[in-house]
Amino acid sequence: MQYPAHLLKLIHVLRRLPGVGNKSAERFAFHLLTWPTEYLQELGDVVITAKEKLQHCPDCGCLMDDKHCKFCDISKRESHTVCVLATAREVFSIEGTHEYKGLYHVLGGVLSPLENRGPDHLSVPKLIERIQTFNINEVVIALDSTLEGDATSLYLKQELSPFSVKVSRLAFGLPMGSALEYVDGGTLARAFTGRNQF
Repeated sequence: MQYPAHLLKLIHVLRRLPGVGNKSAERFAFHLLTWPTEYLQELGDVVITAKEKLQHCPDCGCLMDDKHCKFCDISKRESHTVCVLATAREVFSIEGTHEYKGLYHVLGGVLSPLENRGPDHLSVPKLIERIQTFNINEVVIALDSTLEGDATSLYLKQELSPFSVKVSRLAFGLPMGSALEYVDGGTLARAFTGRNQF
């Protein structure tokens, strides 16, 4: 038996979300049908206004919900270090650690020839402008340890070489509390390469 047309359309729309397959989309759709009208109205309003209410900062690329970006406020941030990330979402992960107090710069992605994403798609010129404006002395590259992330990191290192700035990258290695027998070979190799004096 086939679902009603509008239910099929709802399932189809929900499947556009990352990580949502057909079964999950069906489950979400049927669950939404049990919601009161005011909950559905609230969900619709929030989704419709999301792009209007949440903007990317024109300077750092982080998300902001008003005219002022809290990540660019140099009265509350250390302005001599900038952490470079691929997406605005990752900024919140680093902020959650409470370990980093400097500025951020969101590239807007990573180099990916398969997706036709080259250097022109990244906000590297804006990063260089900010390095010069704020007298940045360290750029911390915080990109994924993937082929694309590694290629982007090398590209950034090359682009930043004319400037007197220290370029570092987040350490990769063994996760906290992990047993060696369960760690994959690539992670173990990275841990050996990046080992520190004890």
